[in-house]
Amino acid sequence: MDAPTDLRQPADLSDYLAAERTFLAWIRTGLALMGFGFVVARFGLFLEQIQVLQHAPPAQSYGLSLWFGTALIAVGVVVNLHSAWQHLRLVRQLDRGGPVSPRPSMQAVLIALLLALVGLAMAIYLLSVHGSANVHFGNTNTNHEEASMAAAADKGIVVKPSNHTVEQTVDRLKNILQSKGVALFALIDHSGEAEKVGMKMPPTKLLIFGSPKAGTPLMLAAPSIAIDLPLKILISEDAQGKVWVSYNSPVYLQERHGLPSELLQNIAVIETLATKAAE
Repeated sequence: MDAPTDLRQPADLSDYLAAERTFLAWIRTGLALMGFGFVVARFGLFLEQIQVLQHAPPAQSYGLSLWFGTALIAVGVVVNLHSAWQHLRLVRQLDRGGPVSPRPSMQAVLIALLLALVGLAMAIYLLSVHGSANVHFGNTNTNHEEASMAAAADKGIVVKPSNHTVEQTVDRLKNILQSKGVALFALIDHSGEAEKVGMKMPPTKLLIFGSPKAGTPLMLAAPSIAIDLPLKILISEDAQGKVWVSYNSPVYLQERHGLPSELLQNIAVIETLATKAAE
């Protein structure tokens, strides 16, 4: 009796076609990963360009987008290379008529886990970027206000934000003046006067105050400073409801009227008064 012979049946055409479909599916997966990685890598540059168009200083670095995108592109390359190796290995097994392992694809499982981790990291990153964008958008008005403040400074006007309402800031300043023995000569309610004639404007009040003991030496040294004396502090509310404290810069007044340096302290007190009233 002849010895049994190990005869292996060659694989069917359908097996080769199924292997090829699987290989093409992995190629599409790799290409999709590389394409998506490129988009993610350019996402940071896109955000930076938006900031440039908005004339906003970069508040946050978006370099993580480049790393996430590069990682996805690298994963796509590895997927294509590994799928090609797996396909050749599977075809050789089919050619030999050997059994094909029915176990699940570890390649698919590992890629799914990796993409899940990358997706989670990107979600956290995008949330942080979104939060920063909201903060930046919320500060847009503040940036415009700071620009207005800078423009005012060029004209010799100092503008400071107040942490209180107009009424509260006025009351604080009046109390400070009284405690320091500084006379309040007038309180002009510009918004109140506007209301009397049927017009509306945000709360705006001007306080005029001073001390003859401090002001007289200034006018003796430079008579023209009488135009800007007594000292004045304007407390006003803008269209966004923000309250500001404004006054003439002591250095500006010194340069405008040619005051001696030793007399600058007589008007420099206004800076302390405005700061305390606003804080």
